Amino acid sequence: MADFHPVLSVSVEEDLLPLSALLHQRGVVHRVFEQNGQQILAVQQAAQSAEVESLYRQWRAGDVSISLERSPKSAPPIASASWREVPVTVLLIALSVVGFLMVYLGAPPAWLASLTFTPVTIVNGQAVFGNMGAEYWRLVTPVFLHFGWLHIAFNSLWLWELGSKVERVMGHLNMLLLFVVIAIVSNGAQHAFGGPSLFGGMSGVVYGLLGFAWVAPLLQPAWQIQPSQPIMLFMVGWLIFCMTGFTEIIGFGAIANAAHLGGLICGAVLGGIFGLASRRDKA
Repeated sequence: MADFHPVLSVSVEEDLLPLSALLHQRGVVHRVFEQNGQQILAVQQAAQSAEVESLYRQWRAGDVSISLERSPKSAPPIASASWREVPVTVLLIALSVVGFLMVYLGAPPAWLASLTFTPVTIVNGQAVFGNMGAEYWRLVTPVFLHFGWLHIAFNSLWLWELGSKVERVMGHLNMLLLFVVIAIVSNGAQHAFGGPSLFGGMSGVVYGLLGFAWVAPLLQPAWQIQPSQPIMLFMVGWLIFCMTGFTEIIGFGAIANAAHLGGLICGAVLGGIFGLASRRDKA
């Protein structure tokens, strides 16, 4: 090789990468190439030949230890990714904020009534609930209604924490389908167990995503979305605490416990289905 001076000739099976890395660190300009079935290490400056030969002998004799230290490339935490990567999650948060503002700013009652699970009108100061009929959007839309600052803040934060991770793993369309199914199940559970009432909020969907993120990685370990143990303990603990009814006593108001539990179970079942299907596809 022009302008380079051969120093070593070794078997092509010998790993010269550690030696080459050390030479680079010491500023020794060199090349490693194959010629006639041998590896040739050549240096640009002939005066460095003796130094390289001596270093090679010491390395092979065990007098010099050379190790390659590769800095692990740590992937950024899932939650730190750009909002542009999770448009469905962002849209759900935005619609929840809109629903909260409708309630907070006193939107016309007819607007709010169009989003409840069943039609509702106020007669002599009392809520009168009708039948859903063919207005099937009502199966989903109650999740966007929020009735206080804590309500919208809590649900938005947890929707981002859980939804953004699930969406990056499952994709936008699957995330949308998961949302629709969990919303229908959680709203339906609340109506079935609580009867006609004014309820709303994204918390049933949040618990559904919690259940999905908990179960799916058990069957598909490649999906690194499982919530940490403190998060699981907090969320499940809060669910149990709410089901005791103590939240009403201390002034938090009525909690849609059936929606929470229904969402959690639905999400866990979906996590099992999707996780198992993914594992079989890649088997």
